[in-house]
Order: sequence, then C-alpha cells, then structure tokens
Amino acid sequence: MTEPRVLERGPDWMVLEKPSGWHTLLGGGDPSGSTSVEGWLAAAHPELASLEECGLVHRLDQGTSGCLLVATEPASLPRLRAGMADGSIRKHYRALLPAAPPWGGRFELWFTSRYKRSSKVTVREQGEPRHRGVCTWELLERGPDRVLVDVELVGPGRRHQIRAGFAHLGVPLLGDVLYGGVPWSLEAPALHAFSLELPGARIESADPLRQRLRSPS
Repeated sequence: MTEPRVLERGPDWMVLEKPSGWHTLLGGGDPSGSTSVEGWLAAAHPELASLEECGLVHRLDQGTSGCLLVATEPASLPRLRAGMADGSIRKHYRALLPAAPPWGGRFELWFTSRYKRSSKVTVREQGEPRHRGVCTWELLERGPDRVLVDVELVGPGRRHQIRAGFAHLGVPLLGDVLYGGVPWSLEAPALHAFSLELPGARIESADPLRQRLRSPS
C-alpha cells in the first residue's frame, strides 16, 4: 500500500502527500491507525506524537489525495490553523466533473450536517455565518465527457464543501456516488488537493486527474 510522503519541509511545518484511501485522523473508520495519516505520523515521526493530532493542521476526506499540512512545532499549530481560516494559506484542488459548472466561477453556499454522524451534508443558499462556504474555480481542460477544474477553497472550509457544493450546482464530481455522481474506475470522488500556498512557499502535488480526463469511466 502506498504510504504518505513528505513533499516539502519548512521551518516549523511540513506538507505531506496523502494517498487516496487513507483517513486523516485516528478513530472513526480506522481505529487501528493502519491507514490513518495521524497513526502514520506517530510511527514515522515520533517527535510529533506530543502535538495535538500529531500536528495535523486540517483534514482531507478518505478518498481525497494530495497536500496535507502538518505543524512540526507546538507554537506553529494554532498559527497555521488560523492561516487556514483567514485565507492567508491558500488551498487549491483539482476535480473532474461531467460538465462545466453553470454558475460562473464562484459559489457561496451554507453547509450543515443533517444529523449527528450523517454521511452527507445539507446545502442551502442562505444560512448562519458559521455554516458559510466559498469556492472559486477555473476550467482547465475539456475531455469528451468530462472537464477538469481548478477549485480554490476560500477560508476555513466546511465538511464536503467542494463535493456537496458542486452537486448542488448539478455537476457532482465523477465517482462521488454519495452526492449523485456517476461511478467511475476509482472507488473515490475525483478530487485531489493540488496545492498549498503558505507565505513564501507554494507546494504542489502531482495531479493524478489530468491523465484521466480522456480515460474511459
């Protein structure tokens, strides 16, 4: 099984490349920690074990691959989490959709859990400020039956924001059957955390979706 790997190190952080299929945190779907990034960090980087969640700054869904930010010093964890929330750390994703989204290049929607431990979120076009989620996107390339888009998740992000947001627009991600997407060759939504931009650094993870733009589903 492919394990996480370090893409780049900074003075008090590092960026990992998370494989699809790995949980971010211990517990939940992986109580043993054998396929959780938190468990892997505790074993591969024991110096981080004393940090909350081994220094993980944010989360990616189990099926989402790509850039994952880790604090390596106690003082940097709250600072980096604040940067995720205030937009000073920028987050870009790549996604495959069945067609170009109909709403220009931006959505502002409100995301709430349906009930405790619900597998899906509910999307509304108005709501409380704490439930607000914003994404912008750019169409990168068209294939015969799908398009590749670059998506920026603006601000702190909400659970399933990109997945549920595009489903609300009528173009659920390929493979995202939870939100009505068409099944495809990979057992995960076609979503990849492509890059993180920190002050003075931009880290990219090789995009696995572009080569599938013209592949059979």
